[in-house]
Amino acid sequence: MFAGPIFSREALTSPRQFRHYLIRSGYVAALFVLMYTTAQATFGWQQVRNVGDFARFGSLIFQVFSIVQLTLVLFFALLFSAGGIAQEKDRQTLVLLLMTDLRNRELVLGKLFASLLIVGVLLAASAPVFLSVALLGGVSFEQICWSLALCTGSALAAGSWGALVAFWKEKTFQTLAISVLGGVLFIGMIEATVALSGSASETARWIGLLNPYRALMGVLNPLAAVTSGSSATALARDSVIALLGLAVGLILFTVIRLRVWNPSQALFMATPATEEKEGQAVATKHREIWSLPVIWREMRTRAYGRKIFVIKLAYLLMAGLVGMSIVENASAEKVLGMISASGFAFTGLSLLGLMLINAQAVTALTSERDGKTLELFLMTDVTAKEFIFGKLGGILYNTKELVLVPLLIIGYFAYSGTTSVEHAAYLIIGFLMLVAFASMLGLHAGLTFENSRSAIANSLGTMFFLFIGIFIFMILLVEARSSFFLQFQSFVLFIGVGSIGLYSSLSYRNPSGALRIAAGALPFLTFYAITEYLLSGSLGVCFAITVAYGFTTLAMLVPAISEFDVALGRTTLDKG
Repeated sequence: MFAGPIFSREALTSPRQFRHYLIRSGYVAALFVLMYTTAQATFGWQQVRNVGDFARFGSLIFQVFSIVQLTLVLFFALLFSAGGIAQEKDRQTLVLLLMTDLRNRELVLGKLFASLLIVGVLLAASAPVFLSVALLGGVSFEQICWSLALCTGSALAAGSWGALVAFWKEKTFQTLAISVLGGVLFIGMIEATVALSGSASETARWIGLLNPYRALMGVLNPLAAVTSGSSATALARDSVIALLGLAVGLILFTVIRLRVWNPSQALFMATPATEEKEGQAVATKHREIWSLPVIWREMRTRAYGRKIFVIKLAYLLMAGLVGMSIVENASAEKVLGMISASGFAFTGLSLLGLMLINAQAVTALTSERDGKTLELFLMTDVTAKEFIFGKLGGILYNTKELVLVPLLIIGYFAYSGTTSVEHAAYLIIGFLMLVAFASMLGLHAGLTFENSRSAIANSLGTMFFLFIGIFIFMILLVEARSSFFLQFQSFVLFIGVGSIGLYSSLSYRNPSGALRIAAGALPFLTFYAITEYLLSGSLGVCFAITVAYGFTTLAMLVPAISEFDVALGRTTLDKG
């Protein structure tokens, strides 16, 4: 009742949908698949009867579960809260909600809790799986409870930040980009403050509480927390309180500013068609449109907001911080024993750029559909090739900084001798292929899903799960340290489930044989690329990435052009 009728409606209608049960059971099944894969990578097919081995495995799987779940919670809480409110703005239904007698508190909390409902359900569904890990030994029930509590506090804080940005900004891409960049910069600033003030200082301790990963590391390794002068329980408790306090502060600020930000003044701004000059009406001079109107609109208009440069400045600031860390940590130890510190920083920046490119791509379609301008395109003689390639060109133009900065860093690696020119060329080819894949995946999701929220969640979720799967692969492969054949046997189930999930995402509306092949080949070739990298390969990694993601990109691009009319419901076919 405190959250109001918006949340009540969501809580009543969500359980009636089949996907509610499918997502809940699928998440639990995915955790057990991950547990099985970890067991196979750790023990193989040998019989294990030693209690100590079971306890070590229980500790390992608890660490993997906790880190993966916290990452998922942060990302999807941010995505669902920001995306849900942005969709209301795109469809201009938020104005209708503001015209009702809903209080500011009911509107903000209702949308926030409604967006976080599925996240809370998944956390509750995962609790029995976490508790079953305690039966293996090596993990206490107290650790499990604090891990779940940290996930809950992190979800509220991330969701509150996403809601604040969504009520503040108008365009969906701006909302998603600022939400993600703000979250990453927030954690980065916390770590920078801790490093500058000294990890043993009282200031570092209190500031570090706002980073849930710090508290989670203490929960996963309680003995290390004891040796540092604090208990893991106290650290986790204080971190949960700090995160809840942050969430409350963000919610209160959003409630206060709700009707100042909304409705936006842009709704009432109209450009005059004529100008008065000495009592005579003079027609306003209009801009000349190119022969390719789609790419002209993407490049020469403010289709994605008036302050898009703020997002680019934030990314460039983050790139500068990454560049400084690359220069200062050139000789640092490898992260997780797999990748150098400079390579890890570059990888993180590149993955963030790919996520933003994907967000730009999917909102390029969803904003057209929600703004009712896609129907206007369908009534013109714009061909499918002009539309698709115009959108792709606009995506690359609007995100050119996100592409150029990683390429410049690769060039620096080659210039400084950190990597050879040959390896730098492989990196450039692989990164550009991933850029093309991220762009086309966003357009594919926008064409496939009519609901904007589903399209955004599906597109960004697919990218995110690919990255999380690669991260899990690398950790478990290092843990296994066995031959490729034995490793592949251990990961067969994990790869198979990933292929099924990828195929269901790519072929939700328009299944094809090419997408079926792509869904089956991409996880396997990604696994091969990871193992080849861990074996110090280079050309094989580039070849696997190029084939896997290049073929998948073409498998999405060809139907987007050839079946454009069918996908969007246009009744006339393209000519020529």
